[in-house]
Amino acid sequence: MTTITTKSTIRELKAQEVMHQGCITIKSNATLSEALEKMRKAQVSSLIVEPREPGDAYGILSRRDLVDRAFVPGPKRFNFSEHRVYELMTKPLVTISPGLKVKYAARMMRRANVRRLPVFDGQKMIGMLTDSDIFKRL
Repeated sequence: MTTITTKSTIRELKAQEVMHQGCITIKSNATLSEALEKMRKAQVSSLIVEPREPGDAYGILSRRDLVDRAFVPGPKRFNFSEHRVYELMTKPLVTISPGLKVKYAARMMRRANVRRLPVFDGQKMIGMLTDSDIFKRL
């Protein structure tokens, strides 16, 4: 028997019930070429950028960041192997806790204009809630 999730039901679910576990990470000093290849191999649309040192914030590099940079007007083609992840990443991350209700997470996504929210349990990243995760449950 298939369970149908109604709109009102998903609104009450917690992030940990809808998120996907595991995130692909990359070091901030990796080249953008390395990041692009890692995204392609893992078939993901973003990478979590590891802190440079203890106490530093995580960042994120999205497919949109790379595409936007590839098509910047100018006389010279952008060379991904000459630039580092830290030059393009967004930092600090907008994050949520596993117990946050999906309705509030969706509101945060809309207000922050993001499609992904890393889920942290204290200092440990445990997953990622994306607009696609929410959409699949509607």
